[in-house]
Amino acid sequence: MAPSSNSKMLFFLQFLGLTLSILSTSLHASDPPLTLDYYASTCPSVIDIVKKEMACQVQSDPRAAPRVLRLHFHDCFVQGCDASILLDDTITLKGEKTASTNINSLAGFEVIDSIKNKVESECPGIVSCADILTIAARDATILAGGPYWHVPLGRKDSKTANSELPGLNIPSPNEDLLGIISKFEYQGLSVKDMVALAGAHTIGVARCENYRSRIHGDWGQTFHTNPATAKYLDDLKTKCPAAGGGENNFTAMDYVTPNLFDNSFYKLLLNNEGLLNSDQAMYSSILGIQTRELVKTYAADPLAFFNHFSDAMVKMGNIVNPEGGEVRGNCRFVNT
Repeated sequence: MAPSSNSKMLFFLQFLGLTLSILSTSLHASDPPLTLDYYASTCPSVIDIVKKEMACQVQSDPRAAPRVLRLHFHDCFVQGCDASILLDDTITLKGEKTASTNINSLAGFEVIDSIKNKVESECPGIVSCADILTIAARDATILAGGPYWHVPLGRKDSKTANSELPGLNIPSPNEDLLGIISKFEYQGLSVKDMVALAGAHTIGVARCENYRSRIHGDWGQTFHTNPATAKYLDDLKTKCPAAGGGENNFTAMDYVTPNLFDNSFYKLLLNNEGLLNSDQAMYSSILGIQTRELVKTYAADPLAFFNHFSDAMVKMGNIVNPEGGEVRGNCRFVNT
């Protein structure tokens, strides 16, 4: 009997994953020198300081949680988790903040500045900005109702940034499924990691220009015909017209529980209500053999989602810059 098209596609995806995993291993060949007790003797209070300050920031503005989580993701996908995303442009350094992928989608830098100042007052010159951002991303998740995980520490802050890599490494809102999978595999992250990490969109927002093609495209033909969904789609089209305008209008990617870290995001995908084409593709793409099953699992089992998300966050956080670095005194600038 000839193999089915699904079997051929599954083989292709497995082959692609193996090839990219081998390439990724060559880029991140050594195990990251990270430990849970890295600051036990030099700054034992760092975890508590970050936790307390992050709680104050989220209490003041709940949007601080998804902003910090997004910063961590965009940091780790370029040069590893080295706080390169936090560097401002200078005469001699072109940072990543102003890259086309980042310039209109990232915020929360002042949150990390505030935490860094608190840590420096207690432990000057000890804790890297990269570690602070990684801890803060964990605490942001918890404060939004998400899971806890232990954060290995010992990252260094890069002395460089790369303004070109964000456009190459970070998945885009309208990218096809295989393209996104390849970018995660390049970082040493699996398809399972990818689908779990996408769940962070449950507390995220998107700009009009990133979801315009979705709401004026196939969503109108695929969403389940219930009045609530129809009204929601009409509201989105008013906020983000097909002809243009409203590029900076933001909409929650999970309109059901936008400020709660839960599995509602995956339930929306089951109803073909994903706001971004890239998100909906995990469930609807003909190539989404593995991703579709994972979406179903996370939609039905929030504990499975929390466990897999925690594991994936640790794995992503362990992507280090092989060139090492320093401990910056100010997260926005390299030490002089």
